[in-house]
Formats: sequence, C-alpha cells, structure tokens
Amino acid sequence: MAEPLDKNKGPDLTKGITLTDFDGRQMLLGHVGRASVLLAHVGDEVLAVDARCSHYGGALEDGLLRGDTVRCPLHHACFSLRTGEALRAPAFDALSRWSVERDGDRIVVQEKARSVPVRAAKVSEGPRAIVIIGAGAAGFACAEMLRRRGYEGVLTMLSADTDAPYDRPNLSKDYLAGDAPPEWMPLRPDAFYRENAIDLHLGVSVAAIDREARNVVLDDGRVFEFDRLLIATGAEPVRPPIPGVDLAHVFMLRSFADGRALAAAAERAKSAVVLGSGFIGLETAAALRLRGLEVHVVSLDARPLEKVLGRALGDFIAGLHEEHGVTFHMQTSIKDISPDAVTLGSGARIEADLVVLGAGVRPRTALAEEADLPVDRGILVDERLETPVAGIYAAGDVARWSGVQDGVTMRIEHWVVAERQGQVVAENMLGANEAFRDAPFFWSVHYDATIRYVGHAEAWDETVIGGDVAARDASVSYRRGERTLAVATIGRDIEALEQGQRLVAAE
Repeated sequence: MAEPLDKNKGPDLTKGITLTDFDGRQMLLGHVGRASVLLAHVGDEVLAVDARCSHYGGALEDGLLRGDTVRCPLHHACFSLRTGEALRAPAFDALSRWSVERDGDRIVVQEKARSVPVRAAKVSEGPRAIVIIGAGAAGFACAEMLRRRGYEGVLTMLSADTDAPYDRPNLSKDYLAGDAPPEWMPLRPDAFYRENAIDLHLGVSVAAIDREARNVVLDDGRVFEFDRLLIATGAEPVRPPIPGVDLAHVFMLRSFADGRALAAAAERAKSAVVLGSGFIGLETAAALRLRGLEVHVVSLDARPLEKVLGRALGDFIAGLHEEHGVTFHMQTSIKDISPDAVTLGSGARIEADLVVLGAGVRPRTALAEEADLPVDRGILVDERLETPVAGIYAAGDVARWSGVQDGVTMRIEHWVVAERQGQVVAENMLGANEAFRDAPFFWSVHYDATIRYVGHAEAWDETVIGGDVAARDASVSYRRGERTLAVATIGRDIEALEQGQRLVAAE
C-alpha cells in the first residue's frame, strides 16, 4: 500500500535552490520541513506539488513529466502540476500545491498554496437525473467525476454488491496476504456518498432497463428515472461444472465479501488448490503462500500466463512461484472436489483445506440484451463509450469499444481501464464529446516482482526482449508486423510510462 513519506530527502527548499540544482533534469525532489515536495521545471516556470502519488504513494520524481502534468511510475495516475488535480485514475485525491517564490536566481518554497477549485462543468442545461448500474471501478469513477465537475442533478448508483465501492485489485494482493487491513479497502468512506448526494443502493437487483420510458426498474418494483444511464455491470466469475464445486471450502474471488470469506478460511487452513494460472489465480497463490499455506496450482495451460505474456515471462513467473514453494499441475484440470481433497484429470489426488476457482469471468450483458442494446461478447459502444441509444453508455469489463489499435473492438478486464472509462463517460454525460483514447494498462504483483503492461495484444507475430528477464530488468514487446501492440516491463517503470504515451500518440 502507501509508502511512507521521505523525511528530509533532497535540498531544504525553504533555503532555496537554483536551476543548476536540477542538474539537467526537469524534476527535483526536496523538502519543506518534514513534507516531501516535488519541483518541476516547466518552460519558464517552476511548479511545486506533493512528491508522493495520492494512490499508493509512488515517488513522482521517478515518473514521467509531460507538459504541465506528471504521471506516477507505479500505476500511471496523472496529476496536474498547476492545480494538483488527479486527472486520471487510479488516483482520485488531488495533490497539495506549494507556493514557489523567485528571488533573483533563487527558487524558494515555504508553504502550501491556496487550493485551486477544479473547473466546474456548465450544467445548467445538463441532465436532470443520472443512473449508474454497478458500483465497481467504472461506476464509482463516473459518479466521483460527475460531482467533481459540478453536476448537481440527481445521481443514483445501483449495486448488487453489499459493499460500497472498494479497491478490488487488492483482494488478491495485499488484502489476501494479510498486509492490508479491511479499513484500507473502501475507495471512499461512507460519508463521501452522503456529502456528495450520491444515492447509493447496495444489495439491489436491477430487473430491467426501459429505453423508451427512460427508467430502470428493480426487482422490488422501485423505479429510477434517468436522462443519462451508465451500464457498468462488470463481469462475473465462471463457475466450472465440477462435482463438489458447491462445497463450503470452495471459493471464488470477485467481491469484498469473497475476499473476507477466503481470508478467514486461510487463517485456519494449511493447504490450498487454486484452479487457473491467470493473474487472479497466481496472485491468489502468492498471497496464500505468504500466509504459509501449501499451495498447488492446476491449469489446462502449458505454462502460466503464456497466452497474455508469452513464453519468456510465463517461464519467469512459473519459476518465481516455484522458488516460493508453489507446485504446478499444468495441462490438466480438476475432476472432482471432496471435503478434504481434489482429484485431477490425471487421477492424482491433492489434499486441500480450501479450493479457489480462478477460471476466468464473463461480462454481465443480460440487462443490455433484454433492453435490445447491441451485444457481441460485451455491450457495443462507440469511441465515446455510448451505445446506439443516445444517453445510454457502457464502461468497464462489460463494454466492448473501438480501441486505439487499428480500430479493432476490444473488451478489457483491467481496473484502471474501467476507472478511466467511467471518468470519460462522466465528461461526456456533461457534454464533453470526448473519445476514450488511453492505452490499456495493468499491473500484477508476484511476491517481490511487479509486472507492468501497457497496450493490448490478443495475438502477436513475435516478442522482442530487451534486457534480462531473470535479472528483473527487462521489457518484452509484443509485435505484429512492424507495429508494437503492447509492452510488459519488469524493473523498467519509466519505459512502461513512455510506451503508453507512444501507443496513444501513434493513433
């Protein structure tokens, strides 16, 4: 989670510095008392903001400066250096600005600047009522941005989840490993929804969307009218038809409730079997190993994550898990589950106090289909994330849109993609007419190794490796013809940031 602030690192900015102290760089880390402050040399100006990302505390001096913005090297949040605003998820909290004074050649920072109000949208003729179905990444980001931009109309969120929006990526990472307490998980405290007049309904089921009447109907008969609607229903885990799959010690990991149940079971378990060698399955395996459980991973694939990351990184990740004690059973599956063991297709029997199913997810498109919205392996939307029905949008895991690569439609199950799509939808609901053009990005943590991936490559002709994968200093480019579709990096955070910028600029 968030890293501690650097204490007295870099020059004391209250005593002043000169441009020569930047030593040819555009950014400089200093301090004011015990506070870390980032200075950025932008044109003829020097701007100052907090030095740590408000998301997970990434060191912004190691990030990427573009114009008057800075991007975090950890999870690619983007901030305005002029206002401190968190322009792009996964960060939502603004950075503090600091007053910069010039005294001849000396640059002095002594105190925080007055906050600059975020620009308000002209919403006097905007939508009267907005409904968001789903309170995951896209739904929350949309609601937060609507209020941030000054929308004052009725704003309703309808969620089947029983928990207010939370940090889902952490379920299979720090939270399951026992390093993140439950209070770290909510994206905002309960008071946020009251104070921002967001009418959040949890544990409800939407029965229908009425396109003509412009309303949403719940199972209990309640009706919510809308001028704008976001469908952000996400995806649901696939539950394979395995005998014993409904036993009490068998878990899936999609919701916070799932995470609490699995973490509680892990406290009293000694062994676990994880079905699936994708990101969720492997992150779960790592978290359970960190808890001290004996862990077996079962997968139909030849090597972990090969279909997403290729052979080199697949072998690296497999070796990393094996070094930490995970046993792989590849190119097989679970034949049946008993109260204390699983039997594989090969006939092998593995003792298991708990079983975790990570066999993938499928988009929740039923509501859209019943409303006669176009669906093809996801809800089809244009580059503005709007369906053919004006005022009805889709975002996140459920949406299939025309991406930045050759206009090919894509549906991507990445947390940051969903959040940024929700933010774009909010702007467009208020009249921005903005296309979603971010390069897809995700990160995956395996023990002390983090992989960052930008772009999208469902298939490629070749992979080009730069550096040394085994030394954890490498980039892997996924290429088709002369074009780089995506890049995965280990230990090269700035390269991942730069590649994301190049992918967008190439369009």
